[in-house]
Amino acid sequence: MAWDFASEPEFEAQLQWMRSFIDRELIPLEPILDHLPASEWLVVKRHLQDQVKAQGLWGAFLDPKLGGNGLGQLKLALMSEIIGRCMYSMAIFGVQAPDSGNMELLAHGATDTQKERWLWPNMRGEISSAFALTEPFLAGADPTVIGTTATTDGEEWVLEGHKWFITNASVADIVLVFAETNPDGRPHRHASVFVVPAGTPGMEIVRDIGTMAHPDPEYGRVGNHAEIVFRNCRIPADHLIGQPGEGFTLAQQRLGGGRIHHAMRWLGQAQRSLDIMGERAVSRTSHGKLLAQHQMVQDYVALSHMEIQAARLLTFHTAWKMDKYGAAAVRADLGMVKAHVSKVVLAVLDRTIQVCGALGYSSDLPVEAWYRSTRFGPIGDGPDELHKSVLARTLLKGYTPVEGWPSEHIPSRRPAAEAKWAELKTMAGVG
Repeated sequence: MAWDFASEPEFEAQLQWMRSFIDRELIPLEPILDHLPASEWLVVKRHLQDQVKAQGLWGAFLDPKLGGNGLGQLKLALMSEIIGRCMYSMAIFGVQAPDSGNMELLAHGATDTQKERWLWPNMRGEISSAFALTEPFLAGADPTVIGTTATTDGEEWVLEGHKWFITNASVADIVLVFAETNPDGRPHRHASVFVVPAGTPGMEIVRDIGTMAHPDPEYGRVGNHAEIVFRNCRIPADHLIGQPGEGFTLAQQRLGGGRIHHAMRWLGQAQRSLDIMGERAVSRTSHGKLLAQHQMVQDYVALSHMEIQAARLLTFHTAWKMDKYGAAAVRADLGMVKAHVSKVVLAVLDRTIQVCGALGYSSDLPVEAWYRSTRFGPIGDGPDELHKSVLARTLLKGYTPVEGWPSEHIPSRRPAAEAKWAELKTMAGVG
């Protein structure tokens, strides 16, 4: 199997523009971003987005037939790594979650009329969206079990249920709701996806939930996670996406490539964290010598670099396979990438905090905030344990059980070895 690591000069120029743009225009704003006047930031954000659009790099994750640029997963992985250097740049490049996944779902399942109403405005950045799947009293890792229901009443669907930890629901213009429409279709044909516009009577955004990243959330902040209750929430029949019972299939469209993009953004963040560690190591003196001269610190630096590079290659290879063979062929690989990289980035962040000491633990450096936010990685988008289980089951399908001794049992292999030796001696003309 041949695999070329080179990028075309034209695309490499685009990557270089992205690096320069993010380092020059976006990273400098990080210390004050949360305190900028909202109205002014909206204008400046659009100005920055227009620069991205002028480069043809806006919303690059969708295929051309779905309205995107069709760059392929390997190129998107390279782009995502750069975007990960500054996480809010996702919104500047039009690849922020949950909008990106929702756009893929709508691109695959929506009618032309629905696309005009919701997909294209979402792609242009004119509206935002949320995806309401998880519930407070059922395992979020198992979408085959859903308590929220949708029933027909004339020309309307009526939603009843309770959703929890729904990203951006308090600021979204539309919420894509996963609800059960046919219990007899369990486990994979029982649910459907509906679009519920903000302000629809019967959809109550109860609160934004405090998290490890933001223990005391300000309601309506982008990136918050909301609790929602649906009580007699009525929506028109044409707010159903796809056909009844297609929810599970459509929800899968949100994943796949998204796991590659998440992983590479994490690795972009991990590399920036390693850069902070390295700078500190060559600048700080302890016990009469630089931190960089202490073997434990050298171990942290070397191990972090090795883990990042190994994770990059694992992710790039999966992206290449996905481009070549399709998402279905790399399902286990995608889970492997997600589960592995989520651990790597947290390990690098933790080492950086340790090397930087009290400064790393403090909010004077960004690493502690990155850690608190990224700690959700092993939980979200399916817990790592689930992905590892899928990977193991996939791998084990390639093995055949044997009776008696294992196939590598040395005493059992001796007769065959002696026969082979006799054969080779005869062929070689030995006595």
